Amino acid sequence: MALDPALNRKPDHVSHIHLLGICGTGMGALAGMLQSAGYRVTGSDEHVYPPMSDYLAGLGIPVMSGYRPENLAERPDLVVVGNVIRATNPEAEAVAAAGIPYLSFPQALSRYFIDGKSSLVVCGTHGKTTTASLLATLLQHAGREPSFMIGGIVQAFGRNFNLGSGPYFVAEGDEYDTAFFDKGPKFLHYQPKVCILTSVEFDHADIYADFDAVKAAFRKLVGILPPDGCLVAYFDDPTVAEIAAEASCPVVGYGEAAGRDFQMANLMVAPGGTTFTVMKNGAALGEFTSRMPGRHNALNSLAVIAVLDRLGIEWATIASGLAAFQGVRRRQEVRGVERGVTVIDDFAHHPTAVRETLAALRQAYAGHRLIAVFEPRTNSSRRRVFQDAYVTAFDHADQVVVREPMALTQLAEEERFSSAQLVADLKGQGRDARYFPTTDEILSYLDTQLHPGDVVAILSNGGFDNIHTRLLDLLRR
Repeated sequence: MALDPALNRKPDHVSHIHLLGICGTGMGALAGMLQSAGYRVTGSDEHVYPPMSDYLAGLGIPVMSGYRPENLAERPDLVVVGNVIRATNPEAEAVAAAGIPYLSFPQALSRYFIDGKSSLVVCGTHGKTTTASLLATLLQHAGREPSFMIGGIVQAFGRNFNLGSGPYFVAEGDEYDTAFFDKGPKFLHYQPKVCILTSVEFDHADIYADFDAVKAAFRKLVGILPPDGCLVAYFDDPTVAEIAAEASCPVVGYGEAAGRDFQMANLMVAPGGTTFTVMKNGAALGEFTSRMPGRHNALNSLAVIAVLDRLGIEWATIASGLAAFQGVRRRQEVRGVERGVTVIDDFAHHPTAVRETLAALRQAYAGHRLIAVFEPRTNSSRRRVFQDAYVTAFDHADQVVVREPMALTQLAEEERFSSAQLVADLKGQGRDARYFPTTDEILSYLDTQLHPGDVVAILSNGGFDNIHTRLLDLLRR
């Protein structure tokens, strides 16, 4: 039974909200926000395990394991349907049969929390989480008390959401599809007033047929910006510049090239962080320092500086906030140092993100051996679409260790990514590369190979079998 489009709405009177797929990162944060706003919240999921299960239990939010019609026995006033839910889900079918009003996750976020705020949305193939976290943290540093929802744990807040009293809502604008009943990108629901566009590349091969389809999604985003809004766009990317040209609002271009509205100059990367000069309309405005290493992080910082300048925040306040920014968990996060070996956790999975992350770490840890440990885990990285691109993505690593991915069984063998082939191709270029079927075998190998001074960069958008903690434990013993 299909959901009735007439019931895709926010009801007038709501006290009990039920979330389908509550253990997702965004859905769990939404549950916490709704509870903080005074609603009774329940949820269900088929993957109920730590850390999200512990987080929800700590909030006292009941979570039912498995999707069943009886989970709706205490009829909720509204159901929020997560992106993981399919039309054939038995609980979603029960929602349709009972005629319960429903919203997607992005709709709920927009209608309950973004309404009435000035929406600052960070979009792009790369850098969304770090850039949005930096923007929210610097707004807080400036006393603006922002609300936000971000896809990573912001160190300054210890969580990935906040309900602030200020006028701004910072949202990480994901281009992934909204729900089974709405295949458009999530960011179209976030009412952007100011939008940062960091990059546009092909990704999400399970959602977008080709690069033109990806560009069409971002064109829709630019098309909904109001005339009194603003687009802050990375003009050194020709695709971003092409899409930004269609905006009906003011556009602020940033980058390294001369002539940008905001230009980064004199970039210096050292073990303690990154320093660069900001030029506005050709005039030097000052030097800025960030603890985050690398050119891409400096450019993300530049985008945030451009937004904060537009919002009227003083340069000295921006500079002090940037210097104090502690980062985001799982973005070049140092998980520990044991026996002189530094273990770093990073979310990078797209070839460009892998390349930029390793380039930044190479600069930050010059003179150290850099070992990249990669787990292909996303729907795109487990497809052959990026097979060749990954061969040059690891150029800055001294050694590459690649795990066998979990197979996308719905695809024919010839359409799947091959870790073994990647390692063979890297070896063919004279690179030191190793292939392992399991995480246990990677740990056994690293335990015998690592030496004081080595830097291990673990790249995955998943838990990677808790490899970070296990490796540190091995080194400690």
